Amino acid sequence: MEPRENWFTEFYGDAALMIKVRKKIFEGQTEFQHMQIFDTEFFGKLLVLDGKVQLTERDEGFYHEMLVHVPMFTHPNPRKVLIIGGGDGGSVREALKHNPDEIVMVEIDRKVVEFCREYIGVDKGALNDSRVTVLYEDGIEFVKSTNERFDVLIVDGTDPNPVSKSLVMGDFYEACARISDVFATQSQTPFIQQEYFRLILENTRGVFLNRRVYLGYVPTYPFGLWSYLLASNRDISLDGEEITQRYVERGVETVYYTPTIHVSSFVLPKWVADIVNAYS
Repeated sequence: MEPRENWFTEFYGDAALMIKVRKKIFEGQTEFQHMQIFDTEFFGKLLVLDGKVQLTERDEGFYHEMLVHVPMFTHPNPRKVLIIGGGDGGSVREALKHNPDEIVMVEIDRKVVEFCREYIGVDKGALNDSRVTVLYEDGIEFVKSTNERFDVLIVDGTDPNPVSKSLVMGDFYEACARISDVFATQSQTPFIQQEYFRLILENTRGVFLNRRVYLGYVPTYPFGLWSYLLASNRDISLDGEEITQRYVERGVETVYYTPTIHVSSFVLPKWVADIVNAYS
């Protein structure tokens, strides 16, 4: 194997992910977290926060499309969208494909937005769209204090850490339920981050009338298996025909998401379903 300086390594306890890098593009400490951006041989640009992979150009669409399109297609007409976190701009990019009237993105770390736009460009210009407002403030405080209401609220947060820990707490979810019709959040991998996964299930229990976990595949996230939570105080059960009709009518172009994937992503392996059912 080549010298370790030619590889980025993220450790998962007794296992690890290694990605060969061409060069380090940026490294520095923001007000909130340690940030690195690499150029890699196979995955393109790689964003790392506090030693954990946040995205690569090659598979970020796998994550952003599942996080965004499942709740957006669940809503019959999403005109106003709130995104908490998501500083790389990928979630805003995907939400704009539904042609909403307004998107508000609340990101606590201004430097993540600035450096992602400068060195990666995942948003593909979405953050310059006139319908998008970017607020640099604490997402939980915004949700708790706002009197606005949103059709869809999406939480695009990092692994729970001192900065983002409040985004998995019960009072945050209660505030989200108050101001949104359809809610979605990434919920870690239930395979080796089961503590976080269970915490999200526990803290959303009793907050929303309806909750459903769905799964997706993101190669550069821990062992590839990633989970999401869809929730609402409205009915969120849709069949494939309804999803397909909305997909065609809105003309959304995707690389991972399809209406069939949408429906099948809610089919859980027994061991995941057992965890979810324990918090029903």
